[in-house]
Amino acid sequence: MIATRSWSAGTKSGRRPTLKENEKQFVIRLRKDIVMIDASNTTAPTQFIEARLEKYAYRRFGKGAGLPLLCLQHFTGTLDNWDPSVTDPLALGREVILFESAGVGRSTGEVPDSVPGMATRALAFVDALGLEEVDLLGFSLGGMVAQEIALERPSLVRRMLLVATAPEGGEDIMHLEKPELKKIIDDSNLPGLQKLVKLFFAPSESSQAAGAAFVARLAKRRADREPISGPNVAMAQLTAFRAWEQFSGERFAKLRKIGQPCLVVNGVFDNMIPVRNSYMLSEHLPNAMLLTYSDAGHGSLFQFHDSFVRQASLFLNSEVD
Repeated sequence: MIATRSWSAGTKSGRRPTLKENEKQFVIRLRKDIVMIDASNTTAPTQFIEARLEKYAYRRFGKGAGLPLLCLQHFTGTLDNWDPSVTDPLALGREVILFESAGVGRSTGEVPDSVPGMATRALAFVDALGLEEVDLLGFSLGGMVAQEIALERPSLVRRMLLVATAPEGGEDIMHLEKPELKKIIDDSNLPGLQKLVKLFFAPSESSQAAGAAFVARLAKRRADREPISGPNVAMAQLTAFRAWEQFSGERFAKLRKIGQPCLVVNGVFDNMIPVRNSYMLSEHLPNAMLLTYSDAGHGSLFQFHDSFVRQASLFLNSEVD
């Protein structure tokens, strides 16, 4: 649906606009609305930019008064793994920028094997785009990268959405050898996207149905798709997870240095990064709110996308910290 707008009572000179002038105004405003409505990860072209370290693939779409929202992806995920039911409504109020880190998808370079290394690449990308201030949406591994970016360059980050993620020194982070996860990953009868449904969504009938709808939405993008991540991506990122579980000095002390408002989100049945890590974040971040979804797992933002977008928009649009 195209948003309605009020019409001016007259021109700058005070006279009533002619029919032709009104029609011209309507066409201009209609085109602007259509551009905003058509802003979608399903259709946005993949772009490339040379940075000081590598060439990065990204998608950039949307328009509005809000700061650009930089989206940082999950374990082995590419640009194609962002749900348009999350990205597209958020793009109605701001630019949404989906970023593919080094060695993932069509970005060049080696996959970093540490979260700080990934943050360095994300900052190089931001600098190449000339962005001075952004909001961050970090999902899973991306939420860890977001925390590191906020520590490395606090002036860049206004607000953060930290979804299905963990603090440095967190617990049980992406241990794919756990029986309940290994059984899914090793099942040769399950296609890749069906494995994603089993891993990201709770075992209930309603959650699995939401997962099936999620992968159907991902499949709507038919052209200009990214290559699927291979074992080299997985191994480097798993190494980063193991290092992220470690800490030196006082546990969670770094979190107290992150002053930006944070909305922490997770599903209560997340088997990949258990929800207790979200409780740790909300407890130790100085300015955090916690949102949990029942009957949801790692992909709660995709299962309850309408609710997530509504809560995320309220959070991002708020002027009061």
